[in-house]
Amino acid sequence: MKKIKIHNKTWAIIAIFSTFIAIVITGCVESQKVASKGGAQLWAENCQRCHNTPSPASFSHEQWVTIGLHMQTRAQLTAKERDKIIAFLSQ
Repeated sequence: MKKIKIHNKTWAIIAIFSTFIAIVITGCVESQKVASKGGAQLWAENCQRCHNTPSPASFSHEQWVTIGLHMQTRAQLTAKERDKIIAFLSQ
């Protein structure tokens, strides 16, 4: 009976690949959670956690778009999250 030797390099590749798969699966679960949230919930979770936000009526739709583009970077929002929040604020 012949023994198969697996080198350390092979184990490292297997570990890296397994970690990558775990990250992808976890990311998909998070994306589904975000996809199910509405603009009001995203606004409450992401905007109000750092500061008191103005009334939605304080700005026009165009102004909310500009604010949303700026805050997307600051709050690390996806484009989809930003669009949902802007739609909620522009109602």
